[in-house]
Amino acid sequence: MAHFFNEPSRTFNEYLLVPGYSSKECRVENVSLKTPIVKFKKGEEPAIHANIPLVSAIMQAVSDDKMAVALAKEGGISFIFGSQSIESQAAMVKRAKSYKAGFVTSDSNLRPDQTLADVLELKARTGHSTIAITEDGTPEGKILGLVTSRDYRVSRMDSDTKISEFMTPFEKLIYAKAGCTLSEANNVLWDHKLNALPIIDDNQRLTHFVFRKDYDAHKSNPNELLDANKRYIVGAGVNTRDYEERIPALVDAGADILCIDSSEGYSEWQLETIKWTRERYGDDVKIGAGNVVDGEGFRFLADAGADFVKIGIGGGSICITREQKGIGRGQASAVIEVAAERDKYFEETGIYVPICSDGGIVYDYHMTLALAMGADFLMLGRYFARFDESPTNKLNINGNYVKEYWGEGSNRARNWQRYDLGGDPRMKFEEGVDSYVPYAGSLHDNVNLSLNKVKSTMCNCGVLSIPELQKNAKLTLVSATSIVEGGAHDVILRDSSANAIR
Repeated sequence: MAHFFNEPSRTFNEYLLVPGYSSKECRVENVSLKTPIVKFKKGEEPAIHANIPLVSAIMQAVSDDKMAVALAKEGGISFIFGSQSIESQAAMVKRAKSYKAGFVTSDSNLRPDQTLADVLELKARTGHSTIAITEDGTPEGKILGLVTSRDYRVSRMDSDTKISEFMTPFEKLIYAKAGCTLSEANNVLWDHKLNALPIIDDNQRLTHFVFRKDYDAHKSNPNELLDANKRYIVGAGVNTRDYEERIPALVDAGADILCIDSSEGYSEWQLETIKWTRERYGDDVKIGAGNVVDGEGFRFLADAGADFVKIGIGGGSICITREQKGIGRGQASAVIEVAAERDKYFEETGIYVPICSDGGIVYDYHMTLALAMGADFLMLGRYFARFDESPTNKLNINGNYVKEYWGEGSNRARNWQRYDLGGDPRMKFEEGVDSYVPYAGSLHDNVNLSLNKVKSTMCNCGVLSIPELQKNAKLTLVSATSIVEGGAHDVILRDSSANAIR
């Protein structure tokens, strides 16, 4: 006979947190959102942690190299989407890893025989005003000079003026020698009041730049998530089909952590993918797996060697798996059960396998609920798709700005590697929709506001860290009536009143 769960399948919307005792220490500035991302043994520290409990979804409409940089600046991790060619995904990883290492590889290079018009065109295309002038116009060529916005006046020069006539020649450049430390390079920047410092090797070739703005950006982003070489931490999605080619390419590109992107993770395909990764790389390559919705699925992937386990089937805003296939589980129920199994697994083995709640987050307070229920971090799609940094188009529809957002199970994404279980290709069906989400502005502003709400709620619960929240939170189920009571009710809102009068 089939197994029946006694409890209904519940969502985050059906729960509220009950306040706990708040001491004078319970202030937003004292709350830490640092959380483990990969498994670790009892008494040890995880090889990778995040400074905020947010990662971006493995989706075409959400996670590219631009999102990876923006989210790492805030302390989270982006998993660059895998439903693209291996070469394209690896290039995105490389761009994100090289974006800021303290030492930045030049992507703006010209020859001395080119013109001011070329300078202006390159600046418009890249947005970068510091241009290295090399013999052959490549970043590897012998450096002959430098052009910055201080070297020319567009209103007083002809556009066909040769670069050699207005560049700062090599002989007049202040530079540091290759091999210097970032601290030494920053000292030269400050001592000479420079905005950019070239790093040059013994063969007069430019190896990197160090920029003053990167130093300033670091100070304004204290949570930024960096590797040992001060490069941003970057994740990437893989599948269970071409992993033998894709994983090595992503590792070579510098990806810090991988995640198997699948609609359902309790499978032999994921077992084989993890097994191959361990045989090839041991524990050096970190790889998460999923998705599952119960303790049995979690234990299967934990035993297989997953570095973290992702929870959630059918809860995403663009996912229609439940209505198409009748499979899935309410996200709150799934997180609660898997968290209990994770804790049990930790007691039995001494290995803590973090869990990631993927889907079901509609309001900011759902983030706090998911963490309180046991999630170590959250994977978000719709939330990040709304921001400037997502890779989709911003459109004006009926006077409102929106951004495009589509599911990996939609025809637009055609990510059949994620969903395909074989059979007649003519019988394939969609498990995601093509949609729009309201445009919300910059990631930085929105993430800080959302996490301020999370921290404030944690203070109301009398806790200052995610582990404390998981241990001490008090949660209550809510009735349909109390959900209505929780919002504005029995009043005429000013905006609504004004609209009615007009």
